[in-house]
Amino acid sequence: MTVGRALAPLLGVALVLGGCAPSSGSATGDDQRLTVLAAASLRQVFDDLAAEFEASRPGVEVIVSYAGSADLADQVLAGAPADLLATADERTMARVEEGGDVAGPVVFATNTLTVVTPPDDPAGVASFADLARDDVDVVVCAPEVPCGAATDEVAQAAGVTIHRVSEEPSVTDVLAKITAGEADAGLVYVTDAALAGDGLRVVATPEAEAAVNRYPVAVLTRAGQPDLARDWVELVTSEAGRDVLAGAGFGLP
Repeated sequence: MTVGRALAPLLGVALVLGGCAPSSGSATGDDQRLTVLAAASLRQVFDDLAAEFEASRPGVEVIVSYAGSADLADQVLAGAPADLLATADERTMARVEEGGDVAGPVVFATNTLTVVTPPDDPAGVASFADLARDDVDVVVCAPEVPCGAATDEVAQAAGVTIHRVSEEPSVTDVLAKITAGEADAGLVYVTDAALAGDGLRVVATPEAEAAVNRYPVAVLTRAGQPDLARDWVELVTSEAGRDVLAGAGFGLP
C-alpha cells in the first residue's frame, strides 16, 4: 500500500479549521488509517518505518505530516485529529502533555546541530565562531522550534552572537536556503546534513554537544487508533526501529 503523505500546512487548514481528513489521497472513512504528526527532521526515518509498518499490516495506511515541532504542537492543542505526535525536543512535547493531549511520552532518539555552508563556501566559514562575523549571513531555526532553541543554547554556551539574517519555522527550511545558496551558513541537525550529501558542506561543530535534542513520541489521548498507535511506538523503539534511526545518523537514548 502506498504511504500517504500530508503537508503540515494542509493538515492545519483541513483539520483545525475545516475539521476534515488530511488531503493525502486516503479513502474517507478508512478505519485502518494511522495519522502521525512528526518533526520535519524525522522525514527519512518515518517514511521508511511507515512503509515497514504498512507491509506488516495489510489494510493499514500510515499518513505522516511533517512540520516544525512547535507548529505540530499547536495543531494538537487546537484539536487536530491524529493518533501520534513525535517532536524534536522534550520541551515541546511537555507543552502538549500539560494540555492533557498526550500521556507517557517515550524518548526514542537524539540529535545535535552542525554548521553547514553551500558547497563552494562563499564566506570561508571554518568554525562555529565564524558565524559571528558581519560578512557571514547565517540562517537558523526560529527560537520557538527545537532546532532554534538548541541554536540559542549552543551560541550562549560558546559565547558567540550569531549574525542571523533569517529565522525559519523548521530545520528543513534552513537546509533549503543553504542548498539554494541563499545564505552563507546555517545550523541544521547532523541527520539533515547527512541526508543532503554533496548539496552542502559540513563544518565540524564540537560546540553543538552543549545542546543534545531528545526526541519523544507519544500516543494522543484522543487517538482514533490507539492500538495501532501503540504498535507504532513499539516499532520506533524496537531493534529494527533503532537500526533505521542509527542508519540515518540519529543517536539512541
